[in-house]
Amino acid sequence: MASSTPVSDVKYLAEEDNPSHDYKALISSLPTGRGWPSPPLYQYQGFWHLPAILQGTLSCQKEFKTQENDLLAATFVKSGTTWLKALAFSVVNRKRYAISQHPLLTTSPADLVPHVELAQSAVMNLSPPRLLATHLPFTSLPSAVKDSPGCKIVYLCRNPRDTFVSLWLFSNKVAAKSEPPLAVEEALELFCEGVCPYGPYWDHVLGYWRQSQETPERVLFLNYENMKADCGSNLKKLAGFLGCPFSVEEEEGGVVEEITKLCSFSSLSNLEVNRKGATKLGTETSAFFRRGEVGDWRNFLTDQMVEKIDRITEQKLHGSGLTF
Repeated sequence: MASSTPVSDVKYLAEEDNPSHDYKALISSLPTGRGWPSPPLYQYQGFWHLPAILQGTLSCQKEFKTQENDLLAATFVKSGTTWLKALAFSVVNRKRYAISQHPLLTTSPADLVPHVELAQSAVMNLSPPRLLATHLPFTSLPSAVKDSPGCKIVYLCRNPRDTFVSLWLFSNKVAAKSEPPLAVEEALELFCEGVCPYGPYWDHVLGYWRQSQETPERVLFLNYENMKADCGSNLKKLAGFLGCPFSVEEEEGGVVEEITKLCSFSSLSNLEVNRKGATKLGTETSAFFRRGEVGDWRNFLTDQMVEKIDRITEQKLHGSGLTF
C-alpha cells in the first residue's frame, strides 16, 4: 500500500490504525472508482472517498458529539479551505490575540482548525466555542451536527473551473513519486462523472446551498470569487453570522482590514511555517498554497473542456437559484 498510496492519503489517516470489522465489511461492499491517481475511491452515501477518509468519516458519524456553540467551516476540496479557516479563526479569536503575536504567524491554519473527519482527538481537545472544519457533504455530516440547533455552518463555494484545476494539480503534487501524473483530460472526465475525492462537486455544493436557503440562521453560504473581490464586506457578514460582529470602534480602528491582510494569500503563503513546515498530520504546509487566483483555469483548460464543465454546471444547478 505504501508504494502506491498518495501522500495526501498517508498523511490524512484516520486515527484508528486497525480498521474495525464493520469498516472492512462495508468497504468491501461499496462501488469503487478510479483514484486521483491512487488508491481507488469508494462511493458512500452518494459521494466518493479515499479509504482512510472513509474510515474517519464512519468513526466521526458514529462518535462525534457537538457542543452548544460549535462552528463548522465546510468546503469542497480545493475551494478556499485554508483561507476560510484563517479568516474564521481570526474573526472568532480577534480579542485574544494581537496581530503581531497571532497564532497564524507560526501555526498552519490546518492545525488551528482541525477537520472532524480527520483528527477527532484534536477536535475533542478544543475549548468552546470550537471552530472545526470539514469536507464532508451535508448529507454525510454526523447526525449530532445536523440536529444541533446551536451548531452553525459556514460553507465556502468556488467556481467549478478553478476548483477542478486546483484539485487536479494538488492531487498530482501529493501523489507518490512512483505514480505517473494524472493527465488533465482523464482528470476532467472523472471530475465531470463525479468521481473525485468528496465528489460529485455539484451535489456537494447544492447540498449546502439548499440548507442555506432553508435554514439561513444555521448555514451561511459564501462565494470564493465574491470574497476575493470584496473580502471586507464578506468578513463582516461572516463575523455577524458567527455571533461576534465587528463593533463600530473596531471598524473605524481598521480591525477588518488587519484581518483581511493577515489572512491574504500573499501574507500566509510567505510565512515560514507555510513554506517549509508540516501540519500535525504530516502534510507539507506548502501544498496548501499555489496561486489562489480567480480565473487560473484559463492557463490549463481548452475551450472544449470549459464548455463541458459549463454544460454540466448549467444542468446540475438549473432551478436552484445558485449561479457562478
